[in-house]
Amino acid sequence: SWDLIFTSCVLGAGVGSAAVNKPPSEHIEASQPATEAPGPAAPSAPTDVLEALEQRRVKYVEASNQAKASGDDRKARMHDRIAKQYHSAIRAHKAGKPVNFDELPVPPGCPPIPGQKAADAERGFIATLEAASKLASPDAPDVGDEEDDEEKEEESKVAVPEKPKKPTLDVPTAGPEQKRSPSASPGSTSPKENPSPTAVQLLELLESRKKQYMKAALQAKQKNDMEQAKVFLRTAKGLDPMIEAARSGKTVDISTLPSPPGDEEDDFILVHHSDVQVSEKAEQVYTQLSTILKEQHEKCLTYSEQFTHLGNVSETTRFEKMAESCKKSMEVLKLAQSRGLPPPKHHFEERSLRTVRIFPELSSTDMVVIIVKGMNLPAPSGIQPNDLDAYIKFDFPYPSAEQPQRHKTNVIKNTNSPDYNQSFTLSITRNHRGFKRVVTSKGLKLELLHKGGFLRSDKPIGSALVKLDKLESQSEIREIVEVMDGRKHTGGRVEVKVRLREPLSGQDVQTSTERWLVIDSSKGPV
Repeated sequence: SWDLIFTSCVLGAGVGSAAVNKPPSEHIEASQPATEAPGPAAPSAPTDVLEALEQRRVKYVEASNQAKASGDDRKARMHDRIAKQYHSAIRAHKAGKPVNFDELPVPPGCPPIPGQKAADAERGFIATLEAASKLASPDAPDVGDEEDDEEKEEESKVAVPEKPKKPTLDVPTAGPEQKRSPSASPGSTSPKENPSPTAVQLLELLESRKKQYMKAALQAKQKNDMEQAKVFLRTAKGLDPMIEAARSGKTVDISTLPSPPGDEEDDFILVHHSDVQVSEKAEQVYTQLSTILKEQHEKCLTYSEQFTHLGNVSETTRFEKMAESCKKSMEVLKLAQSRGLPPPKHHFEERSLRTVRIFPELSSTDMVVIIVKGMNLPAPSGIQPNDLDAYIKFDFPYPSAEQPQRHKTNVIKNTNSPDYNQSFTLSITRNHRGFKRVVTSKGLKLELLHKGGFLRSDKPIGSALVKLDKLESQSEIREIVEVMDGRKHTGGRVEVKVRLREPLSGQDVQTSTERWLVIDSSKGPV
């Protein structure tokens, strides 16, 4: 019946309205010549809202008639209901009343209602950018506070329902009755009454991330990069469901939280005056301090991303605040340097950082084997060490010994200490019994060979075994294993790394003590 809808739109509203009053047989005859016409044109775009609504109503009326003719009463009733919706919308529009166009179904092939979608998108984009500009201003109130105030106003309106208009029932503002809170419905709960500290931290993290993307959108708009601004805005709007879920006390998976937008190098502009001079020694101090702060900032962002993938809200928030502190210190340095001031006072602290090692770029079904290098490899008989053309191959016996995953490195010529630095991604199933058996008992066996020349076979150098049992508690193992010729030690060694996204059981917790640079808040030279 939808094919006939397009045909009826070509015939125009007059033919469609005439077809409403015809019996089904006459309607089929009237529509038949149009269906035989080759390649009907697309419906013409309406000039105003009324014409668009009438055009869509006619389409649904035609679809209803066709459904009745084919004996499909259910579809006919459905199209009748939609046609009545459009009839009511037309009456409301003529009377000057607002019409909710989002509630009206759209028939296939119909052009949009003039001035609706474009205007709504433009208004929404402008409104969002205005909100972003408010967020970027230093004296702007917090968005969360404004929303809380609005919600409190809404709750007060709902909590105190309006009585029938009787002047004698007006309640004075002061009095004991004012302290009495209205009774809530039995099924309603207030998730905001006593939020846990974790819930508060989660909400702060989500709202802070949204502000970052709103500010990034504003910066992109100021650079006339509207496409990038829209991308940042879409990402910011995509955080709304997570924020609402956090406010209502629901569980939020922060592993899907987008990373902070990239820091722009030109967030602030350095103004160098001709009369500003900084000594050579001070320049060196500025360079060293900036390098250290940049390394600290990148380290904090890395740790924050790792804890985000683990779903640890408190540690994610902690490292994001540390990263923000490093960024502010870099701004202080650049500002002081641009004004020709001596480097600000600073000191170093010993900070104990408890981190969890994880490789978020890997999936849970990946295991990466990295062949780093060979050291002092033995040469087969008849081959000089400087003429050794060595490569390494291995068979990983999973999913089975009969169907192993085979890989080999490139050939590094004319050296007995080749550098490979090649990685190979294997497919695994972490909880599979066969994989755990390989990890705990079999390990990874490497075979080292010398590449033969023309019409010459490859000659074995030796073999090495990498044990994998440490993957139970570590996400990466680094082993330097000895090359064996049977049971004989050859003196050669091979360096190998094996990585998982995270350990097979538990977390790879690491504690390190680092020397942390802190720029003092008090002003003054070094």
